[in-house]
Amino acid sequence: MTSIASIRKSIQKLLNTTGFAVLATESAGQPHTSLIAVTPVDEGQRLVFATYRDTRKFSNLMQNQRVSVLVDGRDREGTHGTTPSFVLSAIGRVQEVNATTQPDLLAIHLQKHPDLAAFTEAPDCVLLEVVVEAYQMVHGIDDVTWWSVDDLKNRSEAGGQSPS
Repeated sequence: MTSIASIRKSIQKLLNTTGFAVLATESAGQPHTSLIAVTPVDEGQRLVFATYRDTRKFSNLMQNQRVSVLVDGRDREGTHGTTPSFVLSAIGRVQEVNATTQPDLLAIHLQKHPDLAAFTEAPDCVLLEVVVEAYQMVHGIDDVTWWSVDDLKNRSEAGGQSPS
């Protein structure tokens, strides 16, 4: 049996070592995906990213805050097992970062992605966060587990749940 602490550590390591993810949004039944530079905060309970307000991504998010964020943690050439080897999807809701926490979160985001400084200073740029409700871990075609953020915070031992 795998401990919750071990699962949480694997998720955090992947989020901390991966700079980019694919954000899936939807509007009027039309799916849309975008590559985003992502920064985990609060041990992966929130994922921060920036975007321009004048984008399909932002427009979709204003109509439907439900999102999925896919992080590819499969073994890549040259990593030699230094990163976890699984695909992770975060399921949650997007919201604009609160004005009081925005400077701190922006500093954390720019520490991970210093090349985005000019981008984030643009007047049309907004800092957003995904409030993660659950993670789906895919280790293989028949090895899929779901973990709620509450399970990862509160439970000491357990196995994941199979997808419904």
